[in-house]
Amino acid sequence: MNTDLKLAKELVSVPGDTIQETIAAMGMRQNELAERMGKPESKINDIIKGKEPITVNTALLLERVLGIPANFWLAREANYREELARIDQHQELQNLLEWAKLFPLSELRKRGYIRTKAITSELVAELLAFFGVASNNEWNKIYIEEKLTVAFRASLVRTPNPYAVSAWLRMGELQSKSVNAKEYNIAGFKQSLFCLRTLAKEQPDDFLEQLQEICAEQGVACVFTPSISNARICGATRWFSNKPLIQLSDRYKTNDHFWFAFFHEAAHILKHPRKEIFLEELDGTESDKEKEREADEFASKQLFSDKLIAGILKDKVSEAMILNIAQKADIHPAFVVGRLQRYGKLNYGLFNKMKVPISFK
Repeated sequence: MNTDLKLAKELVSVPGDTIQETIAAMGMRQNELAERMGKPESKINDIIKGKEPITVNTALLLERVLGIPANFWLAREANYREELARIDQHQELQNLLEWAKLFPLSELRKRGYIRTKAITSELVAELLAFFGVASNNEWNKIYIEEKLTVAFRASLVRTPNPYAVSAWLRMGELQSKSVNAKEYNIAGFKQSLFCLRTLAKEQPDDFLEQLQEICAEQGVACVFTPSISNARICGATRWFSNKPLIQLSDRYKTNDHFWFAFFHEAAHILKHPRKEIFLEELDGTESDKEKEREADEFASKQLFSDKLIAGILKDKVSEAMILNIAQKADIHPAFVVGRLQRYGKLNYGLFNKMKVPISFK
């Protein structure tokens, strides 16, 4: 045992100290107390030294013999054991200081998930509470180990920074708890995509609030988690707390990327198994290419048909042409620009002024 830890435990007053003080004040010796309680003297000696706990039965006997209520002795014992446990816990947390440094602590502080500034045991405790785990071992089981767990099918072990990614994912889970989503309605959610397509076209200032509300009405929690350093992920879909969760980032900062990502994630909910988690554009994770292709096709069709840009030559694209296609498709021009760029029919540096900047606070 660590010397400091051992000393700290030795300095904690055992409940037996109070027993000894009480019988001394009464002029009673341990052997007499043992006789009056009907216990071996060795047993009473172990209780006084803290080697044996004060049980409910012992507390009742102490009440009868010493006239001090049993709940006092039980509380004294509980407080003593709690203090010992806290000393052990403090040491365990101290051992995790280097582990805690691997997480994006400054960004977690900025968003109010942790408060402690110094790298201390208190900070480690806050970090574990943020993830809702007892220790780093449980964090490893959920986010790192390459086997099925209660939360994930995909391990983050091969991602460039699993600590940042796990923090981003956990933020979304905590955000979803404040979304008052009804029971999931697959038909209703599918139907709501028509309304959401119109929302994507109009792009009002409160589009995030409207999107979240419409999804929640059909039982889908949709949350918007700002991008964080070293977590290069644009979205994720999984079932959490028995409801589908779409989590989107503002990684690409424009409305064409945002809405394509949303409809892509919606496809995973509508078409793919509940037990799977989908992490979008995250290096180091294995993805089902067929399911990702299917989700991409679904998102593309929700926005507009590729037929509208078929045959367009790269050097012939103009703003007027983009606006004309958008009018025919009844969609925001940003999606036409994005699709043309994606298919190599337009340089990525052109016509970006037609896109709407998006940034989560």
